[in-house]
Formats: sequence, C-alpha cells, structure tokens
Amino acid sequence: MSSCPNRRQFPRLAGAVLLATAVLTVAACGDRQAERAARAAAEAQARAEEQARAAAQLQREFDAAVAANNWELARVHGAALLAQYPDTPAAAAVEPGLAEVTAKAEAAREQRRLAALWNYARVAAGKGEQRSAAIFSEDPVDTGGGTAATVQLVLRDHPEWKRSAYLVLQGGDFDCYGGCRVKAKFDDAAARPMSAWRPDTDEAIAMFIEDHRGLWKQLRKARTLEIEFPVKGGPDKAGGRRTAVFEVGGLDGTQMPGWD
Repeated sequence: MSSCPNRRQFPRLAGAVLLATAVLTVAACGDRQAERAARAAAEAQARAEEQARAAAQLQREFDAAVAANNWELARVHGAALLAQYPDTPAAAAVEPGLAEVTAKAEAAREQRRLAALWNYARVAAGKGEQRSAAIFSEDPVDTGGGTAATVQLVLRDHPEWKRSAYLVLQGGDFDCYGGCRVKAKFDDAAARPMSAWRPDTDEAIAMFIEDHRGLWKQLRKARTLEIEFPVKGGPDKAGGRRTAVFEVGGLDGTQMPGWD
C-alpha cells in the first residue's frame, strides 16, 4: 500500500507553509513512484536481454546439431527453445524447421532400434574365423515343439565352410530333409520361392537357404522379411507351413565384409 497521502488526507490549510509542505510531499511521492516504475522497466529489460542471450545460445546449439546431422540432439535444443523462450527472435528462426528435424530424429531413433535387433559375432571355428550376423523373428512361431518360440535367421561366413544363410528353430522341426521350397517376401513385394534343405544332423534344428547371395542382396534393401517354411507334425500339432517375420532394416553390411 502506498505511503503517499491523497488530497482527502490533507486538512484544509490556510497557511502558505502548510500548503508548501503538502506540495513537496506529493512531489516526493511522485518521484518515488517514477523511480519504482523505472526500476521495474529496467529489470524487465534485463530479463528480456537474458532470455534473448539464452535463446540465442540454444539456437547456436540447435544449428550445430543440425550441421552435424545429430537430429535427436537438434530436436532437444529446438523443443527447449520454443518451450522456454517462445517470443524470442531465436525461436522464430528455429520454429519453421523443427518439424523436419523432429521427423528425422524419429527416423534415427527407429533405425537405432532396428540395428539393435541384429547380433554379430566373430569366433575361431575349424580352420579359420567365423563371422555371423543373426536376428530373431519379431514374434514367436508355433513350429510343433509344444511351445511357440522365436525363429532365428543366421548369415554365416567361414573360409572353409564358405558363406551360408539358414533358419534355426528352438523346437519342432523343418519338413525339408530331402529339400524343399520356402517363400521369401521382402517388404511389400510379391513372395519369391527359394530352394532350401535340412541337413541330416541333430546338432541343430537348421534349414539352409541355397540362394544366400540373393537373400543377402534383398536384405540390404528391405525393412522386413517374411519367410514361409514347412514344418513336420509335432505331438500335438499337424505339419504344414509357418511364417516368421524379421525386422531386418538395421543390418550392418560392414560386419560381413565381402558380401556386398
């Protein structure tokens, strides 16, 4: 509450001294109000300048991240700029391009997720080093083993055993001992038949796809792979064909040198 008097607080004064005192009191109050207003304006200006500096810094960090193609970091800086300092020139400069940066950030995050689905290994085996790239199916598949389980796709390279591609089951068995045909579907393209065979061994429930070169070539371009394959009848399931779906878009070709 203001301590300055108003006119009604002054008694009716007849003397010139009292009138002069009243005038000086009112003038002093006016000076204090003007001082407070000036101080408030200065503080507001200081805050605006500080916000402008902080916004400019975020804009520089945003621009640097964009220049480095670090879309996720650019999105963080851009979103922070618009949320904290929406009325600054820096926000006005960044806002038009933020939607595109956000889309690229989402794509980068999705690509990182796809890449993490693959497992790579280098181990000594036989007369040389074996390289492999492996991925599990997106969902479990009932292959006749009593319990649905993921199917594994493996790409293998060995100086003695050469290159190969095969599926591995955790239960049930492939109905492909004498050779068979599987259907491979890449993204939205029509399914294509591929020759396959099941080795007569109990070491692993594996089925080799003969055209591993063609499979690799398509894998390097595809996002998803669906493979339909025949299975033998289990104790509680009839035989027939099953389909395993793999999200293959994150395959790192540098892990298998010479395949491209």
